[in-house]
Parts: sequence; structure tokens; C-alpha cells
Amino acid sequence: MLDEKTKMAVALKRFAIISPILNGQVESIGFYCAQVCEGPIEMPYYGLKTYAPSTVKNWYLIYMKEGLDALKPKPRSDIGQTRVITPLMEDLILEKMSKYPKAPVTVLYDMLTKDGAFLPKDVSLSTVRRFAAENRQNALSNETPKEMLRFTMEHANDLWQTDLMYGPYVTGPDGKKRQTYLLAYIDDATRLVSFAGFYFTQDIRSLRDSFKEAVLRRGIPSVLYTDNGKIYRSQAFEYLCASIGVTLLHHAVRAASSKGKIERFFKTVRTRFLSTLTKQDCAGLETLNGKFALWLEEDYQRKPHNGLFGKTPQEAFLAQSASLKLVTDLSAFNEKFMIRAKRTVKKDATISMDGSLYETDMAFAGMRVDARYDPDSGHCARELFLFTGDEPLGIARLVNFTDNARRKRSGGKAALTPETGKGEERSGPHKQAKEHTITYADMKEGR
Repeated sequence: MLDEKTKMAVALKRFAIISPILNGQVESIGFYCAQVCEGPIEMPYYGLKTYAPSTVKNWYLIYMKEGLDALKPKPRSDIGQTRVITPLMEDLILEKMSKYPKAPVTVLYDMLTKDGAFLPKDVSLSTVRRFAAENRQNALSNETPKEMLRFTMEHANDLWQTDLMYGPYVTGPDGKKRQTYLLAYIDDATRLVSFAGFYFTQDIRSLRDSFKEAVLRRGIPSVLYTDNGKIYRSQAFEYLCASIGVTLLHHAVRAASSKGKIERFFKTVRTRFLSTLTKQDCAGLETLNGKFALWLEEDYQRKPHNGLFGKTPQEAFLAQSASLKLVTDLSAFNEKFMIRAKRTVKKDATISMDGSLYETDMAFAGMRVDARYDPDSGHCARELFLFTGDEPLGIARLVNFTDNARRKRSGGKAALTPETGKGEERSGPHKQAKEHTITYADMKEGR
């Protein structure tokens, strides 16, 4: 059987294929499906595979009826597949070869594995060595420059560009200076910055937080355009985008100039914001973001832009506010933005997550579950929502070791009470389990 990660990769690929239909970018669904199926399609796990137009159309109909999870392939018995270099891996290898033409393959291999292009267990050094020998001329040749045309989308939120920029060093919670990173999103049509903020990390948590802020403030974009950075290529972020109907596009290798608008914004940040910072402004991340938010709102968003014929980004965006797709169901939206991770419930009914320990019902001991949680309240979530497949299973709460020291044990001596130092009477295992665990049924009934 396919594992859950592979199923999701296939579902995301199918979503990417039908996304032009969902975004209204095609005039005829039938014609588009036929055009897509003219040649083989590179599909995760299956490799190059030919599909009928009716199959692609069926993916679209299934998605419209049942959502993203319905695009996952059904269980199969023919597991096992020869590992090969995928088209994405080829692009990343060629990019490294072009950037470091004198570096030996061993060095390139170490750099690629460190960047997360692939794992050593998936692609061996000898495989990369053979590929490099066969394609070195292609990587080093002086290709005819591709035609680069300026473009601007017609409507607000048709397309957002996003990227990451290294920021100033700021005093962290531990009193030490730490590097910051600016994550930003800019609307292609109006040049309005949907959201931008500095973070101490460049990981999925920071990416998720910044993208969520952007969507809640400015609406849901049709397309999110980014580079091939590791965090943007993570399956967790691809799933997050697809779950709210956003098409995630990555620019071609060695084509960073196609994200010119976000790069131009970063240049403005360096010249008009970073150049004015004082030591006091870098006293903490909150202080830095407060000053940056004020500058963004009063300077950049309200400054006339040449590309907007003298209008400000704010004026251009507000002029199209009636056509924006805004978040209306906050509860459902927050659920889609939860972080997901596979975990096995230990024999003592506990689950480890990000260095913290959670406890759940003993009935789930030994089960492999899908844990979902919202880290908005801080690094350590107070509870995990447990699922098996798409079915709700229960809740795991953060372990309170102080309370557990006074809990009654089933099948053994009671815990010592702080008042007497003597054990309490046991009242039965079923009663104890019910008092100290929460099930999904309890959550639905509001207990």
C-alpha cells in the first residue's frame, strides 16, 4: 500500500493539473483536458504516465464534490518502485552545476543533500555522478537567453509573489543577537503587500504563520508564485495551499528574475527601512516588527507607484475590493491551517511532539494516528486532535506532571497525596481512564 505521504503527493499533483480549471484560466474544460493529456505526465510514485482526458475531467469533478482528500489514489497492492532522479531533482542538480562549475560531484552531492534536494537513501552518489557526466555540457553551455517579458495580472489576488529576505540581527529572548528573516507576499496586480513580517526562523511554522496573516487580511489568492526554496517545496505547505484552493507555482530554475516585483520590494525595504534602523529598533523582534508595520502602512502602501500610473498600492487594491475572495468561515479556515504529523501512540497512551509529551485514551495505545494541532498559541500546543484517515479519533492533552503525581493508578498502588504522603484508594480502571482522558465524543458534547 502507498503511505500517506505518497498519497498526498499524488493528490497535490492532480490538484496542480486541474487548478487552471478551478481558477477560471481555461475557456473550455474539454479542450484543456485533451491538451494536458497530449503527452505523458510525471506523477509522484508512478513516474511518467499517460492519462485520458476523461480522467483529468473526473479529477476536477471529484475535487469539486469531495475536496482535496478525494484526489488521493485508492490503496494498491503493487508497492515497490525503483528510485530515480525526478525532473525536480534534475533541475536542482543542474542549477548547482551551473552555479559551481569547478566543484567536484562529491561536493555538489553534499550540498544537494544538505539543501534537502533529496535524501542519500533515495539517490546515491554514483547516480548523481552518472547524471552529471551526461549533462555537464548542458549545465555549462552558453544557452540562448530566454525571452523575458514583463507581465502584470489584471485583477487583485489573481497572483501573489512571495519570497524570503535576510533581515537585521535582533536581540532574542535569551539576550543574544539572532539573525532575522523577512517573509513577504505582494499582490502582482496592485503591488500591495498582503503581509510582511520578520521571524527568527525560516521554517514551515514561520511560513504558515505569515501566509495565514496575509490571507486573513487580504483574501485568498488564486495563485502563489515562489522559488524552489526548501520550505516552499514542503508537502505540508503544498497541502495547506491546496486545502484553501490556492495553486502553488514555482518559477523555473535560474529564472529568479520572474519574481521581479517581490525583489523590487525587498530593495525598497533595504534602502528606505533597514537604512533608518537604530540600535533601539533592534532591541527585540516585537519592536522591529512594530516599527516595520508602521513603515509599511504609512510609507510603502500609501506611496504612488509608477507601475500603477500614479496610484498607491492601497488605492489600487481597494478599488477591486468587491471582487476579493475573503475568509468567511474562520473555524473551517483554522482547521485547514493546522500542522499535521504522523505519530504512534506509545504503550502508556502518550505522544511526543516537538519535544513535548501529550496523553490520550489508553484505548489508542499502539495506534498510528494523524495528529493535527494549531501552534498559534506558542511553540507548544496545548492539545492535539487525533485522526485515523479522515475520521476524528480523539484528543491528546499536554501532560501535566504535577497532576499525574497525584493520580490514582489502575492495577497498582495509588499515587502519594501531598497532604498525607499516603496512597489514595483506587476506584477502578475504567473510572480513572474516563476522568483523566478526553475522547472525541466528549469534545462533541462540550465536556
